[in-house]
Amino acid sequence: MPRTTALATTTPTTTTSGPTTTGSATAGPPTTGRAKAVPARTARTTTAPTTADPFTNVTATGTSTATGARSAHSGPGPVSDRGSDSAPGATSSSGSGSASGPGSGSLSGFDAVAGLSWEELVTSALLGTDRRPPTPRGGPAPADAPAALLDAAALHTVRQRAGLRPAVPQARPAPAAPDPRPALPEAARLRLAHLLADRAAPSAGGRRGAAPDLTELIPQWLATANRMGYRAPASLLPPLLDAARARTDLRPQALAFAGPRGLWLAGLNPDWRFALRGAAGGTLRPDVTDPDAVARLWEEGLFAERIALLDAVRAQDPPAGTALLATTWAAERAEDRLMFLDSLRSGLGNADEPFLEQALSDRSRNVRATAAELLSALPASALAGRMAARALSCVHLDRTGVSPGIAVEAPHECDAGMQRDGVAAVPPAGRGERSWWLGQLVEATPLDVWEERFGGRAAEEVVALPVADEWAGELHAAWCRAAVRQRNPHWSRALLGRPSAPPASGPGTASIAERSKLLSVLEKGERASWVAGFIAAHGLSEAFQLLGVCTVPWAGPLGRAVVDALDIARDGGSYPWSFSGVMGLAERCLDPAEADRLEVLTAAQDEQEGASPGAGGYWSEAFQRLVSTLRLRATMEAELLAA
Repeated sequence: MPRTTALATTTPTTTTSGPTTTGSATAGPPTTGRAKAVPARTARTTTAPTTADPFTNVTATGTSTATGARSAHSGPGPVSDRGSDSAPGATSSSGSGSASGPGSGSLSGFDAVAGLSWEELVTSALLGTDRRPPTPRGGPAPADAPAALLDAAALHTVRQRAGLRPAVPQARPAPAAPDPRPALPEAARLRLAHLLADRAAPSAGGRRGAAPDLTELIPQWLATANRMGYRAPASLLPPLLDAARARTDLRPQALAFAGPRGLWLAGLNPDWRFALRGAAGGTLRPDVTDPDAVARLWEEGLFAERIALLDAVRAQDPPAGTALLATTWAAERAEDRLMFLDSLRSGLGNADEPFLEQALSDRSRNVRATAAELLSALPASALAGRMAARALSCVHLDRTGVSPGIAVEAPHECDAGMQRDGVAAVPPAGRGERSWWLGQLVEATPLDVWEERFGGRAAEEVVALPVADEWAGELHAAWCRAAVRQRNPHWSRALLGRPSAPPASGPGTASIAERSKLLSVLEKGERASWVAGFIAAHGLSEAFQLLGVCTVPWAGPLGRAVVDALDIARDGGSYPWSFSGVMGLAERCLDPAEADRLEVLTAAQDEQEGASPGAGGYWSEAFQRLVSTLRLRATMEAELLAA
């Protein structure tokens, strides 16, 4: 049937019984108790000549006016009294001539509900109108609270829509740059969609069970896809960027996989701006073959774009990158200078020394310290020579005993020259000043200097010399830091010692964290072999950090050493949760070809006397999860190789 509205005329009057307004209302021909509905296309409104509020439809004197659809309100619910069968939108006219509002039975009751804020209406809707009636605090509740709430919400919506202004049309964004990389095989695309969907699923918590943890397989999947040169499917870019937003460890691989389309999309959504602000690994490297374009981007680009540009120029021509940085160095902010300086680590060479020497006089302490660290990584630099001279005056060969040893006389002051060369004068809490200064001098000294200082002895012989006055710990720790900074595998190998030796009695440092840094200097095969020997001799309790620096997938001897150690721990009745970190690493790092060999470990064992209660079942689940994860990784790699 055609939509109808009420033809209403309201004559403003004022009563003396409070704020309630009354008036004489008619709808069509005069009737009593019921409004006559007429088609909307013929409706018209007649109002008294008073000043009206266009949003609330209430005159300045408090009298309501009907605007074709309803008198004094514009919500979806009926406004006639409940005994009326008039069509929606009709206005009820009573014999007394009062205009009735929704629920409250009077205009003032609706005005009270309509005066509530949108937040108050939402609260009432969420809690229920019985618990939170839609009325001002202390005011009377409407007779039909749900209808009053919906009517007030409709009024708010009309007000909001009436207040909107048409937006000024803007130019469409430029299309994303083309991505020439090949598309994923269909099976691999479906796999990625599954991995990303599982990431967004709520965690079940508690016991993990035997199912693989798909979330932890995303980094490996991305690394394999990037290695094979695939481009990301356009439909999966939003969940991929969401995943990278939630996990910073995913960002380098995720942004590389997303490519130019991902960066284009990130520029349109503030939630993904991290892709534009992040490290250079998250941005596309610009073309450095056009000098004018390079200069323009360096002068006008965003910080992330400039970092990416500097990395790109350094990758092609390191001295040219340093020269580009020097053109604006004095005008850069201190925090930007620090980031730019840190990017010089890639391709660092002797040609960078003049620029870094100037940076030693920078007004920022952090910039000066970073410049000194970079210079100390150049054994032929003038700073390395100055630091070596200071260190040699403190450490020398002692021949007074039965056998040669090392004597140490730590510096007594930290002069201005030392501070300019990056020596921090104030030690951290708990450190003595002299030992703090000595450590900084030794770690900045080229390691070859010590072999010459101690009569041509090799690194293994030098670190084996006894050190007087309990300076051995400080001296060896400084040599470890120097070996890592200078990427010297010979000294790293000497300071690590034999993997079977107890850590506390090794030639270098007993710190597992320091040992993992020394291992990172070695070639990956030697690294895996050393960690395998360490696990065979000492078990897994201290091997977690060492395993973290080994190349994925683990080499055969290392993988077998880890599995054997886990098997020994299970047979010994140990709690499996003590090895959950190592088990998680094994799921991601073991060679998938080991899955069949591990099948025998998935069977549940009988409870042993003295073993932790229920440990056998948990170990069985853990090995089942390990085997299923390895097989899933093999399937994922096969899907990516399908093309």
